Amino acid sequence: MTPPRRALISITSAHATLFQGKETTGLFISEALHPYKVFTAAGFEVDFTSETGTYTPDWLSQQPDFLNGEDLTTWQDTNSEFRKKLDNMPMAADIDGSRYGIFYASAGHAALIDYPTASDLQKIAAQVWANGGIVSAVCHGAALFANLLDPATNEPIIKGKTITGFTTEAEITMGIMEELRSWGNDMIDGMAAKLGAKYTRAQGIWDDYHVVDGRLVSLLI
Repeated sequence: MTPPRRALISITSAHATLFQGKETTGLFISEALHPYKVFTAAGFEVDFTSETGTYTPDWLSQQPDFLNGEDLTTWQDTNSEFRKKLDNMPMAADIDGSRYGIFYASAGHAALIDYPTASDLQKIAAQVWANGGIVSAVCHGAALFANLLDPATNEPIIKGKTITGFTTEAEITMGIMEELRSWGNDMIDGMAAKLGAKYTRAQGIWDDYHVVDGRLVSLLI
């Protein structure tokens, strides 16, 4: 059976302060907006969901280096289709995973907090996977893989596979590693090692990079 031509983008519900309490992390806006634009342009119906049905925009993601031009206009227009869907998204427990052929985990640093134990999001991703669909994640979105099991084997879906994600070196360079460690969860490379996956990255910490391993897709953009 061909997977449905419908994509679900997951959103982190978490938020926390970073940079010694000066700024707030949450959803990195472009990490939801860009896939939304790509999927809709390709003819997919696109929905959003988070574990609680809520989100907090990441401060850094709203700065001009990361949000400008048409993207900024779309974000600021609360009547845009993107904002209407994002601002009114259901909680993951209310989503029927069988309706989707793609699961895409967007992120922001805050995803390190809630994604590893976001059981309802993981249930949807597992259903998409079991039905032959694509499971994907960008940057810190790979934190969702922490407890995401293949229903057919009851093993982590990333076990024996290759993934990428935001680099620990970049966290150190940003000067936020101590704060991230205080949240109590692994960085992406550490999580991959624990689950028997291979973590790879670009040579430069800010370089775009992606890995396609069968139906498992991970990106660093």
